[in-house]
Amino acid sequence: MNHQQALSMIQKHKLVAILRGISIEDSLDVARALYRGGVRVLEFTYDHNLPDYLAKNSEQVRRVCEAFGDELLVGCGTVLTADEVQSGYNAGARLMISPNVDESVIQLSRKLDVISMPGAMTPTEVVNAHNAGADIVKLFPAGALGISYIKALRAPLCHIPMSAVGGVTPETAAAFLDVGVCGLGVGGEMVRKTDVERRDWDAVTARAAEFVQAIEKWEAQNQ
Repeated sequence: MNHQQALSMIQKHKLVAILRGISIEDSLDVARALYRGGVRVLEFTYDHNLPDYLAKNSEQVRRVCEAFGDELLVGCGTVLTADEVQSGYNAGARLMISPNVDESVIQLSRKLDVISMPGAMTPTEVVNAHNAGADIVKLFPAGALGISYIKALRAPLCHIPMSAVGGVTPETAAAFLDVGVCGLGVGGEMVRKTDVERRDWDAVTARAAEFVQAIEKWEAQNQ
């Protein structure tokens, strides 16, 4: 999947599933469950508390990429260094998402022709990320920032594509989209820890479908 194809997939589906704390063994089952629910973009986050986090993330990405090919856009999350960009890319990831703005991460992502989505909170951070080459700037934590803050932030910066991550639910999805973000990132609200622990993949599928349907409903009302 090339850069434009990956960006188009994000723009079309407007939803990124954030997979945090998922075992290697459950990775493919979770991805399949999300896919059945309509998710087409997901990220496996780096867990920097694990000594082997690079190897673990790479294996998760590789398994899902091999199973789905271009049917799913697979990315890495909590990407903090250029080495992590390279490791994820080597495994097949074509989307790099960070909680912060790091020019080396953004620049290597663009050099490798993958999507760069750094996290920002202030107007200065948003502009700096955009100027460094970010495709989309992730507003994080969106729930804590609030709808009114994001609306005010986007007023002078509406030319910069932004996504909202944190605090997004099926009930609040429309409100975030109404203020002009181009996408939503959702972690534990979609892939619930208890569902994964029970290996209740049908529950994961059903919850994913709630988010997908909320976005589809918003799109139908705003055509």
